Amino acid sequence: MTKDLDHLKAGLTILFIGYNPSLISGEIGHNYANKNNRFWKLLYQSGITERLYLPEEDGNLLDKGLGFTNIVSRPTRSADEITKEEYQEGRKILYRKINLFKPKIAFFVGKGVYLQYSQVKKTSWGKQEKSFVPGVIDFVAPSSSGLVRMNIDEITSIYNSVKKYI
Repeated sequence: MTKDLDHLKAGLTILFIGYNPSLISGEIGHNYANKNNRFWKLLYQSGITERLYLPEEDGNLLDKGLGFTNIVSRPTRSADEITKEEYQEGRKILYRKINLFKPKIAFFVGKGVYLQYSQVKKTSWGKQEKSFVPGVIDFVAPSSSGLVRMNIDEITSIYNSVKKYI
């Protein structure tokens, strides 16, 4: 049985938004739990968190103003298994979550997540010119998946750049 991986509350500083949970995350009920995912390391190395957290501590970060959700809730082996219909439904649900909880920053963990959400054809890293929910900054960063072939220092630098909007 898949566990709900959302960790949401009003007034978050950053809401991290992924594609969908990995099979491992879905099984154990914690975000970014695949050992090949660099998410927790990126948060620490970029200075977003003061120490290296474990996936099992994801719920504890709500008290630090950090929350989690995904555009699609169904766990898969890879994001390319997500259907067009799931993205379409997920886009509406995600918009409602962002509008309801109004985080300061909607942090899209992967350019593809943002493109699916926004329905724009292309985008750049960092703060987006247009925000879809008034008062919320849309911020796009590379996926933390180990499959991403960008240099880790470059990814860390992009993650770090969100701090100027906090």
